[in-house]
Amino acid sequence: MSEWILIEQLRQGNETAFKTIVETWQDMVYNTALGIIQNAEDAEDISQEVFVQVYESINTFKGEAKFSTWLYKITVTKTMDHIRRKKRKKRFAFIQSIFGINDEIVHDPPDFHHPGIVLDKKETAAELFKAIDQLPENQKIAFTLNKLEGLNYQEVSEIMNTTVPSIESLLHRAKNNLKKLLEIYYREKYNTDKF
Repeated sequence: MSEWILIEQLRQGNETAFKTIVETWQDMVYNTALGIIQNAEDAEDISQEVFVQVYESINTFKGEAKFSTWLYKITVTKTMDHIRRKKRKKRFAFIQSIFGINDEIVHDPPDFHHPGIVLDKKETAAELFKAIDQLPENQKIAFTLNKLEGLNYQEVSEIMNTTVPSIESLLHRAKNNLKKLLEIYYREKYNTDKF
């Protein structure tokens, strides 16, 4: 069944069409949210919110961009809203969780395992995701969509409502920032000045 037939059926309230849309795109939505928020439970909650919004606002989809682009936009928006809500609610708890009993900084690896990571690479991946999480918001989104989701610059620019050169610049800065963050990690881990 074509994407457009599904969309038209969903506009008419067809539950089977909605179920098919969820089954077709749930992994993409979940993995995108997970790449940005780095928490499996939150990524599941966000996925549900995304599909509720798709169901409620399918009539606003005009077809000017691909359906997947529209879906990515909703996912990124919902994920960033979730992060902002969580930050507001948990600022104090977050500060307490960073500092241990004697005010030493506690480094906890992200509490998720991305589906695309091979088992023997988990530690390295955890450090990479921790570094990604420290990137400025736009760099984190661009990097996640391009490197983790495999979208090209044009697709990322449509999702983020910006130009391809802006995406190139964001990705360049993201890579430089990640390199610096990971150099610090490897220097500390191997107690060396060489990376």
